[in-house]
Amino acid sequence: MSTSASRIPPRATVADLLALPEDRRYHEIIGGELVRKATPTGEHGGTQAALTGVLFDPFNRRPGGRRPGGWWLLTEVEIELEPEEVYRPDVLGFRRERVPERPRGNPLRLRPDWVCEVLSSTNARNDTVNTVKKMRVYHRCEIPHYWILDPREETLTVYRWTREGYLTALLAERGERVRAEPFDAVELSVGVLFGDDAED
Repeated sequence: MSTSASRIPPRATVADLLALPEDRRYHEIIGGELVRKATPTGEHGGTQAALTGVLFDPFNRRPGGRRPGGWWLLTEVEIELEPEEVYRPDVLGFRRERVPERPRGNPLRLRPDWVCEVLSSTNARNDTVNTVKKMRVYHRCEIPHYWILDPREETLTVYRWTREGYLTALLAERGERVRAEPFDAVELSVGVLFGDDAED
């Protein structure tokens, strides 16, 4: 006796993710499916590093003083938003007023206040499809701020949570200087994220 139900693979859980060997656990669970993240390229890694460099000094500190502070910023950390949704955003942040101590453990089970995904040029189609799926979950979980950096198009898209869906708060490209929420206390040169030299 054969049924279509018997051919449906079981939904992946965090236990399946944690069972992968450490050196091969570059995966996420999206919609109950174990999905391998695209292999990072120089463009992807450079954009991720540049963004972290730009934001870390002014924001990853207690608030007060010459710099705004008020955030915990992390890279490549697994977050379990729902039982069948475990993601590994490129960069994410937690407001210290809501999360007084640096998040610990793996996967994290705290809702971030900001998430940034850097699109991959090696697997653009899958990356875009998965980004749409994850965006729906981010909205359902009420993550206030969501950025997408596209190294191929050299664009930054900033989304703000609203009840009806994410609102595009900013779309910027290389050559522009912007104040991008929630880090709008500091002006950002978009080109620095895509290989331009930082200004002294």
